[in-house]
Amino acid sequence: MSFPELSFYFFSSILVLSALGVITSRNPVHAVLLLVLAFFTSAGLWLLLGAEFLAITLVLVYVGAVMVLFLFVVMMLDINLDRLREGFWKWFPFGSFLALVLAAEVAMVLMNKSFSIDQMPVPQPNSPDYSNTKELGRLIYTEYVYAFELAAVILLVAMVAAIALTLRHRSGSKFLDPAQQIAVKRKDRVRIVSMPSEKKE
Repeated sequence: MSFPELSFYFFSSILVLSALGVITSRNPVHAVLLLVLAFFTSAGLWLLLGAEFLAITLVLVYVGAVMVLFLFVVMMLDINLDRLREGFWKWFPFGSFLALVLAAEVAMVLMNKSFSIDQMPVPQPNSPDYSNTKELGRLIYTEYVYAFELAAVILLVAMVAAIALTLRHRSGSKFLDPAQQIAVKRKDRVRIVSMPSEKKE
């Protein structure tokens, strides 16, 4: 067994185990940390495929920003774990049915003859001046430009919806009005008082 194959099985096993740990962990902090581990191992698989840009983007964006934010939010929130587990057995049959359906779909794909490893094309080695970042940008802005723009619009709508859902008008709360701050004149806030100077004895 070659080193790339050994590395693939190593990263894949850690990825599968950490993903199972995310959904089976009882502690939310442990689940987030296992998800960070899953992202790191996914980045390792991207490196094995020669996609260095996607690997470093996965680490910087998800592990460096999103997962750290999730970890801080989970640690700051007082989550009642007993209340979260109340409906577990109620939805367990439905979840088991969905898991069996997904497992059957994966098995059907893997048992298909067109999925055979022998029929897969062998990737050709790239030239020394090849840049996967340049190639990724070319594909996004030429062949997949409409899908890229559609994904951007969906993310924008999701961001606006999240802001609209969290925007609550509360009575009696203090807030700043930027328009009033800009319209303030010096004479409205500053008063010059003339006072006679005192003489020291």
